[in-house]
Amino acid sequence: MTKIIITGCSGKMGASLINAAANREDIRIVGGIDLIQPQNVDFEYAKTFSELRCQADVIVDFSNPAVLDSMLDYAVKNKMPVVICTTGYSEQQKQKIQAASKEIAVFYSGNMSLGINLIIELAKKAAAVFGDSFDVEIIEQHHNQKLDAPSGTALMIADAISQVRTDAEYVYDRHAYRKKREKKEIGIHSVRGGNIVGEHEVIFAGQDEVLTISHSARSKTVFAVGALNAAVYLKGKTAGMYDMSDLLENS
Repeated sequence: MTKIIITGCSGKMGASLINAAANREDIRIVGGIDLIQPQNVDFEYAKTFSELRCQADVIVDFSNPAVLDSMLDYAVKNKMPVVICTTGYSEQQKQKIQAASKEIAVFYSGNMSLGINLIIELAKKAAAVFGDSFDVEIIEQHHNQKLDAPSGTALMIADAISQVRTDAEYVYDRHAYRKKREKKEIGIHSVRGGNIVGEHEVIFAGQDEVLTISHSARSKTVFAVGALNAAVYLKGKTAGMYDMSDLLENS
């Protein structure tokens, strides 16, 4: 049994985690952190980590970048692994996550979907096969309440491609200048509207042929299930950085 604390327990992803955990025997939610108190839950609730008294094995974070410092302080102090699913971190905050991983196990992923992580591997393979003879464009679509753009997942895909195309340059706004597209560019485009859960499309455009790899998330459940699987996987792990590739290799 893996006992978890949810950061962001009153949000939409918090609700998805609670629902997904209710159908599993290997997970138990024992605590939740949020500024707003969740309704009809059977775990300890607190607004801050300093108020929390429950004992847990892993923290699962679907909250806001502003919570990072207090969460990492609590996790390091209590030697508690943490699954970080929040996106939109600054470079300085990413450095703090890396620093914390020297003392605790940190599972860090911008997307917890199995399908998305397969797309990342496929995109990386395609980049290796096509080289710079194909132009790369990434289009991501999310609901109108999402704060960060581009999505963490779009950046994960771009980062994977840039491992192969090491001279890659990310371009976010072609309206800002008038010039011919350079081969080293990876275009990244964001759409925000309605209640779109998550759509990601990677386009490899060559001469007379186009390869498109796409993924559509129909509900937040896929992310919740992935995060819970990561929590079970992370329990008892030694300090270090972990991601979906580690989980998939050990599945």
